[in-house]
Amino acid sequence: MDAAVEGDVRRGTLDRHRRRVLVAVAGCIALLSLDAGAQRPTKTYRIALLDMGQPDPRSALWEELRRRGYVEGQNLVIERRNAQGRRDLLPALAGELVALHPDVIVAAQQPASRAAKEATSTIPIVFIGVADPVGVGLVTSLAHPGGNLTGLTTLVPGHTATKSLQLLHEMVPSAKRIAMLVNPTNEVHRIVQQEALQAAPQLGVRLQVHEAQTPDEIEPALRAAVSDRAEALVVVGEALFNNPPARVPELVARVRLPAIYLLRANVEAGGLMSSGPDLVDMSGRLAAYIDRILKGANPGDLAIQQPMKFQVVINRKTAKSLGLTIPQSLLLTAEIID
Repeated sequence: MDAAVEGDVRRGTLDRHRRRVLVAVAGCIALLSLDAGAQRPTKTYRIALLDMGQPDPRSALWEELRRRGYVEGQNLVIERRNAQGRRDLLPALAGELVALHPDVIVAAQQPASRAAKEATSTIPIVFIGVADPVGVGLVTSLAHPGGNLTGLTTLVPGHTATKSLQLLHEMVPSAKRIAMLVNPTNEVHRIVQQEALQAAPQLGVRLQVHEAQTPDEIEPALRAAVSDRAEALVVVGEALFNNPPARVPELVARVRLPAIYLLRANVEAGGLMSSGPDLVDMSGRLAAYIDRILKGANPGDLAIQQPMKFQVVINRKTAKSLGLTIPQSLLLTAEIID
């Protein structure tokens, strides 16, 4: 091949290469433009948050919404109301939020979700932290919730309480008497309690149920468990027990009971261990539902989602203070914090 021909071939190859690069760059620019358009809604939306505890504006939910283009102070207004653990305040707070005509109400936990449902049948409601929305009558089914509600459940029927008992027994295999702390006013606790009572004999343990429905009743309930010779404790997820996160772990430390909780926050506050859904993952999926509703989806057509990712977290320092050795099986599967 002479030099001229070779040069033409080389130039042709380079030209084709340049065209491919330019096409690729143009495609990337187009995709970025579409993504930017999707993530920057031009309308300002109003989201109302009704919570039993103290919502954190920096939570994973707001971060995920920001990633999707909803930025507080720019195109998003967030109206927050929390009941500070007092259920009696929820109806009035829900009414305040409805009067603001938000685009979506986010309700955290079952009591707040019920208050929101009773306050409006038209404003879309997305809930999180509701253990059994069908069992407590919030929706008619998980697949087709109907009405103006949808959301994410924290409970997998027949699994949650059983798993907590199994993990606690794995951590404290010598325990033959295990106490369960419940709030008798929480409808879901009756469901979880029945599940645990059925699972206990299979593990060779005896389950004792102790009740508390106010902060002042928690410590007497724990002392009653010790008097009944309980050797470990299951704390069922509940706003009364979780807010603030350190309340129950501090009281449990006084009676020196190994305890398992639902939330990681309780373990970070000094509790022994937790087993529950990955709240960061759930917040991401909650944000996706909010996004779809703001874009016109009917909440009643969006299936209730169950947890997909679970976390087991163990506090090494607390285990050591209780004289417990974390078994190898849990070292391999749990997240260990100090």
